[in-house]
Amino acid sequence: MGETGDALGRLDARLREWTAERDFSGVALITRAGTVEFEGCYGLANRADGVPNRIATRFGLASLTKMFTALTVVDLVGRGRVGFDTPVVDVLPAARRPATLLPEVTVHHLLAHTAGIADYFEEEDEHASGDFAELWTELPAYRMLRPADFLPLFGDLPPYRGPGQRFQYSNAGYIVLGLLIEELSGRPYQDAVTRAVFEPAGMAASGFFALDEVRPDIAVGYLPPREPGGLWRSNIYAIPARGGPDGGALSNAIDLDRFLRAFAAGTMAGPDGRDAMLTPRAEIRDGLAMGYGTFLYGTGGTHRYGHGGGDPGYEVLIHHFPAQQANTIVLCNINGLASDVRDELVTATLALS
Repeated sequence: MGETGDALGRLDARLREWTAERDFSGVALITRAGTVEFEGCYGLANRADGVPNRIATRFGLASLTKMFTALTVVDLVGRGRVGFDTPVVDVLPAARRPATLLPEVTVHHLLAHTAGIADYFEEEDEHASGDFAELWTELPAYRMLRPADFLPLFGDLPPYRGPGQRFQYSNAGYIVLGLLIEELSGRPYQDAVTRAVFEPAGMAASGFFALDEVRPDIAVGYLPPREPGGLWRSNIYAIPARGGPDGGALSNAIDLDRFLRAFAAGTMAGPDGRDAMLTPRAEIRDGLAMGYGTFLYGTGGTHRYGHGGGDPGYEVLIHHFPAQQANTIVLCNINGLASDVRDELVTATLALS
């Protein structure tokens, strides 16, 4: 079987074990130079009807969508529509930007998560704001359809600090980038991303599908029972009705592998745009940096880049390994296991010979 086969066999055994013991539900894929090295599908896309997850099953991507948003902005920069150093207030009219946006905030700051603007949902630091699903207790999630619909959540809040001082992951910053995309492209955000990213990458199965649209091959996002022995719940009341610039596109492992290969080749936004996204812009911690909408891990033979995301009911992580010409993709329709699965895939990928 060989060392590579042994590593992949151990990976499958571990994921089957987690399916039985930890309710893992999702898809894992490793490719190298366009060839599938490992493909595993586990658990159920629909628990009520016993429909299994398949390699073609589409999952909510949560914040992985930010990588698409960044790529669309970088494409607009490459077309001369805006510059990385352009102040956002020079592009967005007052009615379509946060009232408290400082004039010094540039496109660069938003892309690199260094703008310092107040967020509508904080995921770190002293500003952390609890459960994402709680946002929609009073505000109807079904009304959240366009980037401008999110402005009332943060548009009047004072900034945390001036731009450029440090990295702080920002959902609101990417909402503002979505508004900028609409302003510069003259199209709804979702249409602009489809043209700039999905179409050139050949991602025909991907899109911003509304929660109430009946479509095939979509995994239900599941929340665990509230008590032992209780019923699993769907995430229909826990996420916005349609994905936007900070999260919520849907895709499958096949399309995401196409995306990573097209991105590495510079198909979207060109090689210069790709390199701009892969240039470190802010240090997060030792061994991890932020480019433009892209996390950068490690150096040398272990270097990889990509993005992930987590919404109630969905967790995803994708990475490209330049030295190995390999991609790893984890898509889950439960929470709490994507990072563990990712670590197993990274180990198996680095063992490929």
